[in-house]
Amino acid sequence: MRIFGKGRHRPSASWRQATDRAFTLIGDGRYEDAGELLTRAADLEPWLSESWFNLALLHKFRHDWEQARAAGLRAVALLDRETGAPDWWNVGIAATALQDWPLARRAWQAYGLKVPGGASRPKPGAGAAASGEPVGMELGSAAVRLSPEGEAEVVWGRRLDPARIEVLSIPLPSSGRRWGEVVLHDGVPHGERTTSAGHAYPVFDEIELWAPSPVPTWVVLLEAATEADRDALEQLAADAGFAAEDWSSSVRLLCRMCSESRMPSDEGDGVHLDPHDHSEPGHPGPLGHRTDGQLWVPERECGVAAPASLVRGLLDGWVADSPDSRDWRDLEEVC
Repeated sequence: MRIFGKGRHRPSASWRQATDRAFTLIGDGRYEDAGELLTRAADLEPWLSESWFNLALLHKFRHDWEQARAAGLRAVALLDRETGAPDWWNVGIAATALQDWPLARRAWQAYGLKVPGGASRPKPGAGAAASGEPVGMELGSAAVRLSPEGEAEVVWGRRLDPARIEVLSIPLPSSGRRWGEVVLHDGVPHGERTTSAGHAYPVFDEIELWAPSPVPTWVVLLEAATEADRDALEQLAADAGFAAEDWSSSVRLLCRMCSESRMPSDEGDGVHLDPHDHSEPGHPGPLGHRTDGQLWVPERECGVAAPASLVRGLLDGWVADSPDSRDWRDLEEVC
């Protein structure tokens, strides 16, 4: 993480000492003390882009987006190269946090990314594209680690741009996040999730909530005789514009080292013997779902993301379609 001068001349020993000490303090969470040292380093070497990059990085850690944008702009003004510098990426994150769309577009383009369309003056009632928000970048799916410094949870989402992910999984209530929320995330992945087809998806760390979701999260106990019965509820919820997720199958408990490594995703293919899974085999629910790949447990703990006015009707409709093989109980709003 330590950034030292690589530009036109070597920074002074005092600059190096202050910077080195500052990043040690950042590692200890002492951001205020680190800020004093990085400010001193910038006073010593104001012509070094690294001085301002380091300050921008610190302000990002502190979620002080105005200061992060200001320091980031000073850093990019001193760059030796035109594209690809991480300084621009930090500017893009700060601009996205502030919804400064012209600057965000400029930052992603300067980094070397293709941003469709162009900035324009928003019209009354206009959407994201008219506001200059960078949309249509087609960055695909990714995973995001919610609450990375707390009870971290990795969920799937859709990348809206290089700094935002819309959460498409139903997070556990411990994360404090909901289905459909948009989170601001950092630029360097910590881990990967792979599929049986060989595709790899980066895992980004959440920085903060960018846009909340009005849709509450519910937990319910299902009696689903078969996987097809479970799948029918998930499809019914999706058809209604919301979501249901079988937490008994989708949740794995991983240590931090495993979570931040290259891990296979659970695609429901019947192969459930994962040496990195720290949950209890055969136990339904978020404390462990692993089985021998053949045993189906009818009792499933399921998360549902739906409005209060709809959720019971959704579950009742699911049961009505096959009353002999389906039932539900103990519905509770949890987030």
